[in-house]
Amino acid sequence: MHSAPSVSYPLGRSRFMAAVLLVALLLGAAATASWWLQSPSPGWRLGGACAVLALAAAFAAWRWWHSAQGTLSWDGESWTWSGGRLAQAGAVEVGIDLQRSLLLRWTSGRQTQWFWLDRSRAAERWDELRRAVYSRARPQALPGARPSAAKP
Repeated sequence: MHSAPSVSYPLGRSRFMAAVLLVALLLGAAATASWWLQSPSPGWRLGGACAVLALAAAFAAWRWWHSAQGTLSWDGESWTWSGGRLAQAGAVEVGIDLQRSLLLRWTSGRQTQWFWLDRSRAAERWDELRRAVYSRARPQALPGARPSAAKP
């Protein structure tokens, strides 16, 4: 069995993630506005809901703005994330696959990071990236295991 070919893919701020966050913010704002319009007298709960919505919007914008940058690389056997000065070896796992966007979980030792990748960032390498993400790691033989041909 052959492994997927090597590929490098750029990481950065995802337009898809920005769109999802914006839609969630607009839905929250619409729900809060509807509550406000139906409430006979706005009280502290409505003010609290507005504050929570504003804090959530600020955190989402901050998180999007500080999205991981760099390059995610597959060399045929292992993954590497090069972000800034450091390159870290690790593993990826698919969280969400929407065909044109991927949410990947990056694990390196005890560090976990989530990456949104969009096809539009490097469309010519998208198919290679998807092959690499879904390729299986080479199986390691268990100690004392017999080859499958030797099984009765």
